[in-house]
Parts: sequence; C-alpha cells; structure tokens
Amino acid sequence: MKYVEFNLPTIIRAGIGEFKKTGSHLKEIVEGNRIFIVTDPGIEQTGFVKEAVTMLENQGFEIRTFNKVRPNPRDIDCKVGGEEARDFSADAILALGGGSVIDSAKAIAILQCLGGEPQDYAGRDNVPKKVTPIIVVPTTAGTGAEVTRSSVITDTAKKIKFTIKDVKIAPILAIVDPELTYGLPAHLTASTGMDALVHAIEAFTCKRCNPISDGLALQAMKHIYPYLRKAVNDGNDQKARYNLMVGSTLAGMAFSHADVASVHCMAEAIGGLYDTPHGVANSMFLPYIVEYNAQTELEKHAIIARTIGIASNADSDRDAAKRLVAEMKQLAIDLSIPSFSSLPEVNENDFDYLAESSYLNGSTSSNARNITKEDYLELFKMAYSNEFKGVSQYN
Repeated sequence: MKYVEFNLPTIIRAGIGEFKKTGSHLKEIVEGNRIFIVTDPGIEQTGFVKEAVTMLENQGFEIRTFNKVRPNPRDIDCKVGGEEARDFSADAILALGGGSVIDSAKAIAILQCLGGEPQDYAGRDNVPKKVTPIIVVPTTAGTGAEVTRSSVITDTAKKIKFTIKDVKIAPILAIVDPELTYGLPAHLTASTGMDALVHAIEAFTCKRCNPISDGLALQAMKHIYPYLRKAVNDGNDQKARYNLMVGSTLAGMAFSHADVASVHCMAEAIGGLYDTPHGVANSMFLPYIVEYNAQTELEKHAIIARTIGIASNADSDRDAAKRLVAEMKQLAIDLSIPSFSSLPEVNENDFDYLAESSYLNGSTSSNARNITKEDYLELFKMAYSNEFKGVSQYN
C-alpha cells in the first residue's frame, strides 16, 4: 500500500465577500504590523490593491506595495522584491493577484529571509528554514497556488522555468473570493480555467497520486468542467464563477499533494522560451498527453470522462478515453485558445531544445506513462501539425 502524507498548513476562507474582510483576517493571524503587498500593474488598475491597503491601514498595519510582477514571473523581479521586503522588514507578505503574483510572493518570502538567488532553492525541500508568512488573495480561478507548496519561476538567462517545492512556502492563509474574478476578461477566464482543469487531470493520473489527492482531483473536475464554458461566455455568472474558484483551489490541493506531469513539462518549456501564457500552453498540449497516457493508463482516463459526464458506465474504457481526448481538444477550440502552430514565435528548429527542456523538468518522472526526450519531440511535432495517433493505439 502506498504511503500517504497530507500536510495543508493553509487556512482557507472561501466565499463571496471574504475579500472585504481582509483587514480583520490579517489582524487575527499576522504577528507584527508591516505588510508587504505583492501584485502587478493590471491588478492595481482594478482598484483591489487600493481597497486592500485601506482595509489594512484601518487595522493599524503599515504597508509597502511591490507591483513589478510580470507573467511567467522572472527571477530578477523576485530578487528585487526580496530586497525591498527585507529593507521594509516585512512581517508578512500579501499576494494579491493571479498565479504569477502568488509564485513571485513565495520566492520573495524566501529571498527576504535567506537571500541568494531563487535558483538556489529549486527542487524539493531545499528551503532550509521558515520564511516570511504568506497570505494569498487569488484574483483568477486557475493556478490553485493559494494552497500549494510550489513556486514556478523563469530563469531569464537560460530561458527555462524551475520549480521550488517546499511546505515552508505554503501560504498560511488563503482568502478565496469569487467576486474578484467577475471582471476577468474571457480569454483569461479561459486560460486560467484550463490550467485548473489540467491540474486536476494530472494530479489524478500522475504516478505520485494517492487516494486523498484522487478525491480532491475528481471533485475539482466536477466544479471546473461544467462551468468553464459558462464563465467564459458570461463573466458575471455567479454560480459559474464560484464553482471555478472552488474547483481551482481543490485542484491546487490535489496536485500539491501529488504532482503535475508532462502537460506542464511541455507548457513550462514553451513558457520559458517564448513567454507563452501558462494556461494557454497547458491547453495546447493537454489532448496530446491525454492520448499518450491513455495508451497505458486507460482506466483512469475513462474515469475522468465519466466524472465530467461525457461518457457513461455503459461505454467501454476505450470509448470513454477517446471521448476525453476529443473533448479536451474541442474545449480549447470553444474557449478560443490558440493552437501551438498559430503562435507566431514558434519555430520548428526549437523543437529539439523544447523536448530536452521538457524531459529535464522535475515532473517528467511523475507522468502516468514513461516518457523520453524523443517522445516529447514527437508530441511537439504532433501538436504543431494537429495530428493524433487515435485510440486504436490504446491497450
């Protein structure tokens, strides 16, 4: 029997209107009075940062804001943030934004306390001691980073992504309020929602899965899949927004206690080289990896198809998996997510580098089916030419 350890040090306060309680929530949990807010220019324009500052100042907190986070967060920006947080003597870090903001905040917390470069802490359990407490207010329903122990950062010199995985960077509090996503543009709702769905699928199918992560992943799918198209089509659909937000958090809990796999390996490879938005990149490769993995893990992929309601118990596992591949492809089309070949920056001469980068990703070993650099290369070519092997290849 597989050994299972479940450690979620994050308090979750989820519901409509929870953001408006940010000041009182932090007053209960933060020791000290200096809050370092990590965000990005886009979130500042929404007014959320100003609102948070007012709430915190009303509780007697002193605030400094760092707004230099960019998509696919950079090591150089995290280092600047760490220096500013150290100069401020921050007692806690409040991440207000999407996945890039949250991942940056985790790296900034490390660098404030320990210095060095973000790369010094890459891999599993390489953060030697506690870091500045992190509180997270997600503004997208996608990464689940509010409940994970991971931070994915771009090495700007090497143009690759690396991951810091350590329970010591898990947030102490997540304030999960779907109201903050009501104004999210359709394309961001689509890409972040697909990211959450990929988290759930890979957590459920990867080699590091366990009964607890399986339960969380399947429940996440039930919240995400039926509501993703609805949220994209109507950003003010409160039920859809709520379910996506809850589903994203559940998926974050799932993959944080299992892993992601080869979809993320490929997505992070093109994100590092081309700066492709992470959710978009995941969407591009999901159906190809689902098909690749279903050839040896047919039952689990059939369970996914039945869980999200696109197959029934009367369908064979092969037919269910076939429907899953087709639906993941159609879902990306319906959500207007671009194909891999439509990205103007993509160059076929880069495929060997991308395959190597994918293979060296720490989550390659977690993929449901063993995968080589040559397999990755073939998958990049298939995605570029929009070709599938077909379910006749399944065992």
